[in-house]
Amino acid sequence: MTHKFSLAFLTTHEVTPQEAVRIAAATGYDLVGLRFLPAAPTEASYPILTDRAVEAEVKAALDVTGIGVADIEIVRLKPDTQVEAFRPFLALGQRLGAKNVLVAGDDANHARLTETFAAFCDLAAEHGLTGDLEFMPWTNVKTLPDAQRIVEDAGRANGGVLIDALHWDRAGGTAAQIRALPPARIHYAQLCDGPKPYDPTDAGMIEVARGARLLPGDGGIDLVTMVQALPRDLVLSVEIAQLEKARTVDAQTRAAEALQRSKALVAQACQPS
Repeated sequence: MTHKFSLAFLTTHEVTPQEAVRIAAATGYDLVGLRFLPAAPTEASYPILTDRAVEAEVKAALDVTGIGVADIEIVRLKPDTQVEAFRPFLALGQRLGAKNVLVAGDDANHARLTETFAAFCDLAAEHGLTGDLEFMPWTNVKTLPDAQRIVEDAGRANGGVLIDALHWDRAGGTAAQIRALPPARIHYAQLCDGPKPYDPTDAGMIEVARGARLLPGDGGIDLVTMVQALPRDLVLSVEIAQLEKARTVDAQTRAAEALQRSKALVAQACQPS
């Protein structure tokens, strides 16, 4: 097994970034994912983007533990987006040694979105970062082929497609679609399980995605097939948001269980046939 595992922001959503780093180290992850920008208008801002004291604490935790930063989030590309506004976000990621940026496509005009994505990738490249377009069935980039088309049309070397197991399943994804992606276009993937049957409305899918994901093996997603289709050396971000469980189970315990179950699933997928 050559995959590295990253503790995604949503798995331990309630802790500070420096605590997330320490939890990742204590439970055996290789990397951590950090959120610098809100994912929704109702979400509070994150102090790390403007408070150098918080940044220093996170940097100290990274240095002490040896944990690396896999990805930072979340960039939303809208019809009126000016990518230069993301420079402070990208500069912070660079200072903390991040590699990848989670990007959502919130523009129904795919020609314009492609131009914006290309411009964002150019800016991200200045900071040594990739731009990874995540398809989600309720956004304007609904499927893996949608994301691949935009990324390839943008034509930037650091542009990638982010495959989230939950969205891949809900969008009717196939192993063939994953294998059709050039390996250089897949910088990391997100791992979780999800319930089946499920509410296919946008609201229903969002509710699961942001707070009711399942541990690998507890749902109905064909994770073995997905993992087998991915490049063998890929970073796997363990993204298991469980808001109800978080009421009674602490973040470190949840992170440890999520990693254990993820590694077991990947080991199963990587067994010789």
